Amino acid sequence: MAGLESLRFTNRFTRDLPGDPDTRNLRRQVRGACWSRVNPTPVTKPELVAYSREVAESLDLEITPDNEQALADVMGGNRLLEGMDPFAMCYGGHQFGNWAGQLGDGRAINLGEVVNRKGEHWTLQLKGAGPTPYSRTADGLAVLRSSVREFLCSEAMHHLGVPTTRALSLVSTGESVVRDMFYDGNPKHEPGAVVCRVAPSFTRFGNFQIFAARQEHDLLKQLTDFTLRSDFPHLGEPSPEAYTALFHEVCARTADMIVHWMRVGFVHGVMNTDNMSILGLTIDYGPYGWLEDYDPDWTPNTTDAQGRRYRFGAQPQIALWNLLQLGNALYPLVGDAKPLEAGLDAYANRFQSGHRRMMAGKLGICLRDPDQDEPLVAELWPLLAAVETDMTLFFRRLADLRCEAGAPDADSDLLAPVEQAFYQPEKIGAEHRASLADWLRRYQQRVRMEGVPDPVRKEAMNWVNPLYVLRNYLAQLAIDKAEHGNYGMVRDLLEVLRHPYTEQPGKEEYAAKRPEWARSRAGCSMLSCSS
Repeated sequence: MAGLESLRFTNRFTRDLPGDPDTRNLRRQVRGACWSRVNPTPVTKPELVAYSREVAESLDLEITPDNEQALADVMGGNRLLEGMDPFAMCYGGHQFGNWAGQLGDGRAINLGEVVNRKGEHWTLQLKGAGPTPYSRTADGLAVLRSSVREFLCSEAMHHLGVPTTRALSLVSTGESVVRDMFYDGNPKHEPGAVVCRVAPSFTRFGNFQIFAARQEHDLLKQLTDFTLRSDFPHLGEPSPEAYTALFHEVCARTADMIVHWMRVGFVHGVMNTDNMSILGLTIDYGPYGWLEDYDPDWTPNTTDAQGRRYRFGAQPQIALWNLLQLGNALYPLVGDAKPLEAGLDAYANRFQSGHRRMMAGKLGICLRDPDQDEPLVAELWPLLAAVETDMTLFFRRLADLRCEAGAPDADSDLLAPVEQAFYQPEKIGAEHRASLADWLRRYQQRVRMEGVPDPVRKEAMNWVNPLYVLRNYLAQLAIDKAEHGNYGMVRDLLEVLRHPYTEQPGKEEYAAKRPEWARSRAGCSMLSCSS
């Protein structure tokens, strides 16, 4: 482990792919290039709010009190290290189902690509470090509230076992940024911040789409060949067969990612094709949220409030639609639709089988008898949706239900373990309680067929069903304090979320369901794309 000056940069993206010959940082349509060179905008007073020690270790980086300010200077955009080659990527995308043309890294600047001692490649990317040629009418900056959410969620998702980009650091800038949080004509000044995101690659579906849409097939091939050699070398040298294999692997990785989202109740909120990673990583944490009371139609995104395109229950289908757009972009290189269609079929099959296994894990059973088990699963969701039932707490407390022979099976005994998952238990009628108790009774009988002792089942379920997730109201409480210079709760949340499946004495407040005051408060329920 060493300091910042020891980071080794290789910068394959700018070395191997064509760049923008115009070096002016002016908003424009960029053609004939995969990237534009641009430097971060220096800030007044960079201050380190928090950092992830696990990400630092992945970079062979040791962060101490002596070099914290140096880290803030670099990751706040005030200083470049030797070997850094900052750039912004050119890409397009479908936004809410409509082709948007060129989008690009409008408020993200890639500092460079680090190689660690294991030979792993990690790209460092600053979000909120100033304008780029792709910023359109925006300023390229980020506010503290959105940066806190991005930083914490990146690390929370990793520790939940969900494929994700990571976050090294959160730096406040000492400057104010003007934002209209809900696009309602009420802009205000907010403290600015920069997040350093880390991933093997930040390449998106939209990187391929822009060149296909412009019929820049030479660039499309260069990018796809580069992606094969850099991120999927096991698929062999570029060829139509390798391009097909690449698409199939992206489909598989995306299916696995979506299964994990559904497992933990995560709603991305803005699944545009430019927000889909070619590596099957969760990317771009904007108006995301966790299901609190189970509602498959819930979206955290105010922009999506009417159509609910990106609601929780639609995420598997939206991912498939997005993969279709990627397949369309790769078609000029493959020249045959059938193998690409086979990749989409493989996605559907992999998601369905993965979702069945995932649900079996959440329930602590093996789905050996689909005729019996699948109806048991299917009948649970309407029961959870019929009354406000906290999804995270329901599955976590279901593990406490006694199921071994001789366990009580009266309605009151069955409901007792999951009672705290109800938001308004006093309003739940006798009919619903009886229906849920009947389901729990059948679940109890099904578990007995497994022959697994209750303590063993509970331990297994508790490694699948988290206790601590980044609820919106918790993030907002941390933001409220951070905006007044108190970063303690940001750091406390980061620590708690490092162990989401383990009971942490004294941290019960972080596992509590949403309080009533947070039901409709800004930042605690729905959020905008500027959030």
